[in-house]
Amino acid sequence: MKRTHTNNELRLTNTKETVVLKGWVAKKRDLGGLLFIDLRDRTGITQLAFNPSSTLYEKALTLKNEYVIEVTGTVIERQSKNDKLPTGDIEVTVTKLTILNTSKQPPIYIKDDADTLEDTRLKYRYLDLRRPTLQQNFQVRHQTAQAVREFLNNESFLEIETPILTKSTPEGARDYVVPSRVNKGAFYALPQSPQIFKQLLMVGGFEKYYQIAKCFRDEDLRSDRQPEFTQIDIETSFLNQAEIMDITERMMKHVMKKVKNLEFKDDFPIITYKEAMNKYGTDKPDTRFDMQLVSLTDIAAKTDFKVFTSNIDNGGIVKAINVKNGANLYSRKGIDKLTKFAKKFDAKGLAFLRYQNNAFNGGITKFFTDEQLTELESKFDLTDNDLLLVVSDTEKVVHQTLGQLRAHIAKEQNLTSDEDYDFLWVVDWPMFEQREDKKYYSLHHPFTMVKDEDLELLDKDPEKALAYAYDLVVQGYELGGGSIRIHNKEVQNKVFDVLGVSKADQREKFGFLLDALNYGTPPHGGIALGFDRLIMVLVHTTNIKDVVAFPKTASGQCLLTKAPGPLSDEQLSDLGIKISK
Repeated sequence: MKRTHTNNELRLTNTKETVVLKGWVAKKRDLGGLLFIDLRDRTGITQLAFNPSSTLYEKALTLKNEYVIEVTGTVIERQSKNDKLPTGDIEVTVTKLTILNTSKQPPIYIKDDADTLEDTRLKYRYLDLRRPTLQQNFQVRHQTAQAVREFLNNESFLEIETPILTKSTPEGARDYVVPSRVNKGAFYALPQSPQIFKQLLMVGGFEKYYQIAKCFRDEDLRSDRQPEFTQIDIETSFLNQAEIMDITERMMKHVMKKVKNLEFKDDFPIITYKEAMNKYGTDKPDTRFDMQLVSLTDIAAKTDFKVFTSNIDNGGIVKAINVKNGANLYSRKGIDKLTKFAKKFDAKGLAFLRYQNNAFNGGITKFFTDEQLTELESKFDLTDNDLLLVVSDTEKVVHQTLGQLRAHIAKEQNLTSDEDYDFLWVVDWPMFEQREDKKYYSLHHPFTMVKDEDLELLDKDPEKALAYAYDLVVQGYELGGGSIRIHNKEVQNKVFDVLGVSKADQREKFGFLLDALNYGTPPHGGIALGFDRLIMVLVHTTNIKDVVAFPKTASGQCLLTKAPGPLSDEQLSDLGIKISK
């Protein structure tokens, strides 16, 4: 029979109606006089009632969890209501029962609070996906994708698919490669992003492109990273940085309204990369709490504390964060734990001062004169029982350590709310960074346009050149990054030169792009937003596996299908491949 309602749909207004429901047996409760079944589908739960006087009672007793059934019955008001369920005011007295399929005892519990090993849940992912929380996560994922498409379609963007089998190009991470049977010894690469193709679409005159694209990177995994992931990919011609940021911001506001029913009337704040690093120690700051980094280098340089002065003499800096009420929150043992945490990020130690009864005490207080302590006091908005945590080291180590420390403390002390969305833009990124090997690397990617006023720095001092680049950040996550692209061949060649890409490699890896730049390439730019990461933020999870239908483990394995797996000798022979042992 045709289903009349879902299992989250019936209310008191449906009382006395005859309904047909279908779904899985989520729970069976035999109370002696009555038998109750919780019937589950992806929308929710409806309680079914079987009276002992019914001819269906004995059949209903045979039902077990995860049996698939169809019932016909009458909606009645429940005597014992359940205010935790939308359908908790009613139940269905069953008059017809059909068992559509039986089920073995599931190897995992189909409920949200089950303490099941993750590997077991991934092995039986098709069962794990029945959990209400995961079903809701994928409902949000669907709604978000539809909201993105709705907005961009209304902005005259075209959805265009780009190739999955492509050419290996140096983009920062390792490629996944696919051997060619027809062209033995040659390999495709799976795209780390559609970057080059979307630029070529701009050369092709499409002007406004988008795609919810699959991307692949062979890199170490973590809680917010998978080897195959999805991004919202956007590219436009003839728009400048501010215009692209505006489109992206309006799209995100549209998504938040459609999916979360939240309105953002104000513009997202904009800060520079330099400001983000100086104030928060990271290029993806969580601004839902304060605890900003404050420079103490000027004061520290006047002390007799050699840990400070020798570091400063060698070009280092000293900074601190103020943990409000930290003197009460962290005992000496607690500070020792924070010190251990700080050392994970290459800090040699973590100094502290307590502020109690309008005076500093403990830690490194003795190394400051009264005058210096007064200067220190004026640097911070101090209240009783505040705790200053201080790091002295290179600028990179100080920022990295205090940035991680402020996030760690915020999490420990529950300083943030998942429903507080602090969208902000980080702009004016450096074009390059020089690493320990003295080589230059792109902070975004090698197709990012240098600011007009900094073009001459490509020859003189590349590290000082700024890019037309912008990141969208929320709750400490980099949600997306974008840039204006290079549309001039000479500039692109010069950027490759700075990056140490040889002329031969430029030709071999990017010849088709460089050739395209000869044929009237329009000024263009775009952005790519991490779709999986966006869903993580919307559903309040820190584990990307909760928003990917069939995820891989930390070692890149699919426990469900046993991928990756070996090929037969015949397959390897077809591909012209021998496996070395």
